[in-house]
Amino acid sequence: MQLVYSNNEQASGEALLIQNAIDQKVDGIAVTLPTPDALAGEVKKAEAAGIPVVAFNAGFDAWKSMGIPMYFGQDETVAGQAVGKRLSQEGAKRVLCVIQSQGQVQLESRCAGVTQGLTTGQTEKIYVNGADMSSVQSTITAKLQQDPSIDHVVALGAPIALTAVQSVQAAGSKAKVVTFDTNKQLVNAIKSGSVQWAVDQQPYVQGYESIDALWMYKTNGDVIGGGNAVLTGPAFIDSGNINSVAQYAADGTR
Repeated sequence: MQLVYSNNEQASGEALLIQNAIDQKVDGIAVTLPTPDALAGEVKKAEAAGIPVVAFNAGFDAWKSMGIPMYFGQDETVAGQAVGKRLSQEGAKRVLCVIQSQGQVQLESRCAGVTQGLTTGQTEKIYVNGADMSSVQSTITAKLQQDPSIDHVVALGAPIALTAVQSVQAAGSKAKVVTFDTNKQLVNAIKSGSVQWAVDQQPYVQGYESIDALWMYKTNGDVIGGGNAVLTGPAFIDSGNINSVAQYAADGTR
């Protein structure tokens, strides 16, 4: 089986990529669903054409209703709740949750979960343009200067977290930065203490298992998960276990 990778961060662009895959009569499609309503039509077209579809990474609340048989990822609401509970244990009072792409369901679910899990204070959402990191930095900096009571910034991706660290410094804020998701640079930030900890949903596993599941379905009729999502997270990475995953992050698999 040959893997063909394509990507577009815009909903309309992703829909077009799915349609292109249908036109090419591929053997299967693994798809993320950050904007399920915008992609439902193309998913139905694939299914009508006899092309199996599996979902991963985004769309936890939508994959079943779309008729997709398998999902690989984390329950973003549960992950957010775990973040909120940990922040509560650490005494957080005023939490800023930064959403870098408005309208993506998995990001909204993360922030909603943080709010549900936090019992010691309040959360507030702020939207930034994740495609423009200088804008991200200036927006977060301005918010921290406006509200010095913010004691924690929750980022929803490693690049946003690293930029938030710069915002904290620029604003002269005492806020601590935590995040969802990791990369090589974030590992170093956790080691240095500029980022306190990260939620690891293991996206490499999500992609790998999605393709493997398609192959198993095509060659053996297997459906993995028994009708439930195959959960790949959440797990926490912090100073206590960072060394155990540092090499994998350097290799791009964590």
